[in-house]
Amino acid sequence: MKYFSILIICLLFSCGKKEDVLLPKSDITIVKDVQDLSPIYIFFKIEGKDTIADVNRKSSIISTNWILNIDKRLPLKLVIPEVMKLQEKKRADSAHKNENAENYYSYADSIGKNLAFLPFTKVYYKTEKPSRENFVVYFKKGKKQVFMANKEIKISEILQQFYSIKFERVPNLVFVFDKNMSYEEYIQYKILLQKDVTHNLDILPVEFIL
Repeated sequence: MKYFSILIICLLFSCGKKEDVLLPKSDITIVKDVQDLSPIYIFFKIEGKDTIADVNRKSSIISTNWILNIDKRLPLKLVIPEVMKLQEKKRADSAHKNENAENYYSYADSIGKNLAFLPFTKVYYKTEKPSRENFVVYFKKGKKQVFMANKEIKISEILQQFYSIKFERVPNLVFVFDKNMSYEEYIQYKILLQKDVTHNLDILPVEFIL
């Protein structure tokens, strides 16, 4: 792990091209250590008036754990399409597939002063609207709380609210994220979800980016 931390610093801040990845920060660590890994970088770039998500996956190996180091300044609408491409490539490569290999987002633990990791292997992203049969939790840019059944609630209250409703037929719970929020805001939401919600679920909700 110490070796990986040093490697990250060298690649992000001292590489020949001087390309920086500014990682999101949190004071909560979900996963502290990952072995047998391949780093993938998504850089923040400006070309003219356009913001670009520039992917570098040259050192990725299908059979390893993938660590996605993504610049926190990028909007979600640019990040997720690239993440979907990476997921599809790894899932489709049956010849080199390792069932135990996971995918993680990296971020900086502001308390422990170390890298931390957030698993997302089982998450499926979609960019169309969820069907009406689904029960939607909406995460809006710039909000600390979430919207659920026309109410604004805390993330820690999602499951309590969901299970308190008397459905005729229990719908699928899905998360909808504002495509215009920053990647950092998304990761901060995801860390709280992992801490308070999704660790209690057998099946992770599908995530819609709209």
